[in-house]
Amino acid sequence: MIDTTERLIELLHKSRPASGEILCAVDTEADSLHRYRESLCLIQFATVKHKTLIDPLVIEDLSPLGSFLSEATVWMHGADYDMTMFKRQFNRLPKCVYDTQIGARLLGHRRFGLSDLVLHYFGIELSKSSQKADWGKRPLSEKMIEYALNDVHYLLEMGERIVAELREKNRFEWFEESCEAAQRRVLERDDEQKDDAWRIQGSGKLDPYGLACLRALWHWRDAEAKAWDRPSFMVTPNRELLEWTQALIAGKSIVLPRHYRIDRQKRFHAAMVQLAKIPQHEWPQRPQSQRAKRDRHFEERVDSMIAKREAIAKELDIEGSLIASRATIECIASNQCSPADVLLNWQRKCLDL
Repeated sequence: MIDTTERLIELLHKSRPASGEILCAVDTEADSLHRYRESLCLIQFATVKHKTLIDPLVIEDLSPLGSFLSEATVWMHGADYDMTMFKRQFNRLPKCVYDTQIGARLLGHRRFGLSDLVLHYFGIELSKSSQKADWGKRPLSEKMIEYALNDVHYLLEMGERIVAELREKNRFEWFEESCEAAQRRVLERDDEQKDDAWRIQGSGKLDPYGLACLRALWHWRDAEAKAWDRPSFMVTPNRELLEWTQALIAGKSIVLPRHYRIDRQKRFHAAMVQLAKIPQHEWPQRPQSQRAKRDRHFEERVDSMIAKREAIAKELDIEGSLIASRATIECIASNQCSPADVLLNWQRKCLDL
């Protein structure tokens, strides 16, 4: 375990080749299942010569790693989350991120989790015993260490095999373009919590009073989770928030779980008292959704594009959604967006757009 800035600098010095590109594999672990605000708890790092763990919880200055990665080609698996963590930590991303998951999907794999791919390429079945472990705790158990190192142990060799197969199928440029697009999405994404974060899935059909109830319940839950330093679902899941909202709409009393402490119950009832005081003109409104402009030929255009997509996907033996999602096709068919705005070059060439 690398646990000081000095040891980190030494590791990075050893990992820098005498010539040629800097190549490594990286993964991260956070405590999102155990804390209110997730934090970076562990970084798994591997080169062709060695693999090790880096402890961001105790290292005073991680910036040497950020600088190192900004010059490196980094292999990750399912890289969106890891890139998001690095963006928060370093305010930048590695020079190049290659994602084995993207590569596997472009090759036609329908099972593309890391353990699925390790089994496919190496015949080894990885343990999933530490998937939901609390990575903020120290010391790490031997099982957790093994699990964490396995996340990067196979990536570089797997990446080589995936690249060879992609080149053989003339899809390596598709892979590069897709990986670059994934990096751009992370860099452009606004990770700040939105003011309307309380509009959870399932709230779309609520009337203004129902939305006011849900908003009050969500903010009460958020405050409880923050004070407790636990994820909000540990206070109560979204499903229950919606059930409580429906109870309030029907004029029924909410029966709180028995395990709630008296002080939590008091804060809940206080929140309900404040809800009752909100004037009707301050109730939130349903968001105005922009429906696709549909003329009488819209469905015909959508069906034609989807049929073409599926025929091409079948020929390539990949999922059709990789070429274009239905939402994207509807956007193009309604003339709300141009293919160049929503599709990559390789996707447009496949669809001849």
